[in-house]
Amino acid sequence: MGFSMQPYGIQSMLKEGHKHLSGLDEAVLKNIDACKQLSTITRTSLGPDGMNKMVINHLDKLFVTNDAATIVNELEVQHPAAKILVLAGKAQQEEIGDGANLTISFAGELLQNAEELIRTGLHPSEIISGYTKAINKTVEVLSELVEKGSENMDVRNKEQVVTRMKAAVASKQHGQEDILCSLIADACIQVCPKNPANFDVDNVRVSKLVGGGLHNCTIVRGMVLKGDAVGSIKRMEKAKVTVFASGIDTSATETKGTVLIHSAEQLENYAKTEEAKVEELIKAVADSGAKVIVSGGAVGEMALHFCERYKLMVLKISSKFELRRFCRTTGTAALLKLSQPKPDDLGFVDSVSVEEIGGSRVTVVRSEEGGNRVATVVLRGSTDSILDDLERAVDDGVNTYKAMCRDSRIVPGAAATEIELARRLKDFSFKETGLDQYAIAKFAESFEMVPRTLAENAGLNPMDVISKLYEKHASGNTKVGIDLGGGDSEDGVCNDVSTMNIWDVYVTKFFALKYATDAACTVLRVDQIIMAKPAGGPRRDQPAGMDED
Repeated sequence: MGFSMQPYGIQSMLKEGHKHLSGLDEAVLKNIDACKQLSTITRTSLGPDGMNKMVINHLDKLFVTNDAATIVNELEVQHPAAKILVLAGKAQQEEIGDGANLTISFAGELLQNAEELIRTGLHPSEIISGYTKAINKTVEVLSELVEKGSENMDVRNKEQVVTRMKAAVASKQHGQEDILCSLIADACIQVCPKNPANFDVDNVRVSKLVGGGLHNCTIVRGMVLKGDAVGSIKRMEKAKVTVFASGIDTSATETKGTVLIHSAEQLENYAKTEEAKVEELIKAVADSGAKVIVSGGAVGEMALHFCERYKLMVLKISSKFELRRFCRTTGTAALLKLSQPKPDDLGFVDSVSVEEIGGSRVTVVRSEEGGNRVATVVLRGSTDSILDDLERAVDDGVNTYKAMCRDSRIVPGAAATEIELARRLKDFSFKETGLDQYAIAKFAESFEMVPRTLAENAGLNPMDVISKLYEKHASGNTKVGIDLGGGDSEDGVCNDVSTMNIWDVYVTKFFALKYATDAACTVLRVDQIIMAKPAGGPRRDQPAGMDED
């Protein structure tokens, strides 16, 4: 009989097949290492000269982008500690829509510095206490760095909007930010409601059409629907619209019935009554004053024939999200089945026309007057991946607009804010007593990650740049940042951001730093990892996402 050894300790408590990691080396440092790897991936994409990543996800879809939120979303990170950083990045993306890269990279830098402190003998709880003091001080200093007078802003003034939006768009599409910002600002200002705080990001749509270049991009006040009109009528001006959600066709009845037909005449009459019924319904729609019918489902042949006869234009929108948006743009109430619409149910459009843009036919729905509720940015580019990246830049711009509607304060961009925060926190750490001061000093050092990364990505010498920035800030000019287009002036790459006009929105920085610190502290608080044995059976993939809308 084989001698079997009884498990003892934690083994005896948990099912076999589990993993248990504890202690500094196994749990804390391994967690920190995983987070460092993640932030190393995103870090090289920071700033306007950030490199692109080519990510191929589990469905073989290719992404070429430097947008950190997209990268970490598609990576399917498995490690539990690195997932915390991913969640912090997602929270930033949902709250502000920009700055996910700063959140993840900064959290990684904080953890890397925490690792050095742990190796020198500090306990994680002392580091957490220091980091918490440091972030509170950072928030205090950050509000002092806000540009005077920036809290009062007219969100309908294009120049002020572009100033605040430029940095966010340039980090995605460097060199094209002027064209893009002007487009995005126009679109946002068009759909901005009377109370800017209620601005809805969903009201600025993006339509991507392959072909042409960035200079062909335009804005349409209204919607751009991919696809042609169903009938032969391709254009309508100043028309009333009605929407039928379930399609335009003779509807089958709920109950099944059998009709017994004895002679050919009966058959003919049966067909005729069906025809007469459809004509009656279409005529009722035409009599209500509607000139454009929009169908959410199939359009029957016979119904289409009568629509043509009564000079009605027929559009088909199969996506229910698009249909809802169309109803919102035109102020139409969608009807369930084909019947005569009431005057209240009708909407109005200035023009509906089928146009050909770059070889693809699109239906452009314009509604200039009235509650102009949707604007569409038509993007043109040579390949799908370029268009996707342009779309992300537009999304970031629109989200930044929403952020500035809530809080329009701005702080100097181009790493000027970070260097100033690093300098002030260093001074603050000298005043602290106790072991916290080492953690605060490391927190201050972590801010150098931003200028260092910006310089590295642009191919400059990071040490020179950082020492020059410190020197300028120490002499009292707190607005000096990195000028990537600076060329060969004697200051080299350091310049005043107010002359370069690079500003960051205060709330973006505020939330990014806060989320990063929270994520880093959460990872540091973990001292044991206990993993159960994964359940058997086939692996269930996560449910597929909704369609793009």
